[in-house]
Amino acid sequence: MGGLLASGCGGEHRNTGGESAGSSVRGGYPVSVTDCTGARTTFSAAPRRIVTSNASSLELLLRLGAGDRVIGTGFPPGKGTLPGALDARAQRVKVLGRTVIPKEKLLGSGADLYIDTFAAMGGMGGSGTGDAPTAEEFEAAGIRHIYLKSTACAARSRTPVTDLSAVEADITSLGAVTGTSARARELVAGMKQKVDAVRKAVGGVPESKRPSYFFFDYDAGTEQPTVTCNRQLANAVITLAGARNAFADCDGDHRQVGWEDVIARNPDWIQLGVRDRGSEAANKEAFDEAERWLRSNPATKGLKAVKEGHLLRIGSEATTIAGVENADTVEAIAKALHPGEVG
Repeated sequence: MGGLLASGCGGEHRNTGGESAGSSVRGGYPVSVTDCTGARTTFSAAPRRIVTSNASSLELLLRLGAGDRVIGTGFPPGKGTLPGALDARAQRVKVLGRTVIPKEKLLGSGADLYIDTFAAMGGMGGSGTGDAPTAEEFEAAGIRHIYLKSTACAARSRTPVTDLSAVEADITSLGAVTGTSARARELVAGMKQKVDAVRKAVGGVPESKRPSYFFFDYDAGTEQPTVTCNRQLANAVITLAGARNAFADCDGDHRQVGWEDVIARNPDWIQLGVRDRGSEAANKEAFDEAERWLRSNPATKGLKAVKEGHLLRIGSEATTIAGVENADTVEAIAKALHPGEVG
């Protein structure tokens, strides 16, 4: 599922995370990337006016040092939701849509590149919601349209997602497209180092001894749980951490099930997957709320994980959306589930 097809030869700009890359890019071009169907988009030079569909692709560009070229975003990150200095930079990006960017606003944005994080691929649509631009409309507006394949193409995958190679390929592709390949290599190397350390520590634990794990998507609603299936990025995070996704037999990315299905799986561990509220206090309250619900609801209070207090407070975004922090989540889960093996 790697996004990078080929790149030309030439020098590249080295950037260690600042915002200066956009003003002096010397990437090796041409660079080609593919979408979920294999259609190719070729860049002869670095894009200068980028729009991102949501906070995930925006954060990756900021980490790559290409954030000064982002002229707008949809699904903007709430204040305080991105780590460290990234937050202040993200707050300066123009908001084109609180959710999906309206079609007319996207096409009239003046962008030369639109990065789609979670698009349904049917008809090259936007985010699978509303009246999305067609490929022809993007072309007429002079906008290249590419995808973060690790998330946008997840449901189309023919096999379960069990590693972060697609995320790493997305970072590599964005680095090549934006002329920040050196920084992309640094980010990918950092992810690999963390994940490889966990893999080495828990690799000897047989499958039958690995605890079962349920990602409780609290914000998706509690009346009928939405579970993460084996094509979702969270399946890879859980697997790499030395656990067994309780719904790994579900083909696809997400599915709604009944609480009786969760009870039948009776997971050893449950992750309280709440979305970032923007502050430590607000996040704590959200985690508290999710835990209270599990402990008070007749359908869930008898679950093994609830009774034993095996409830992990790790946010949704770093588990289910492509990013550098996926590796941090692998490490955090592994430390909780395998404290004797992972330091």
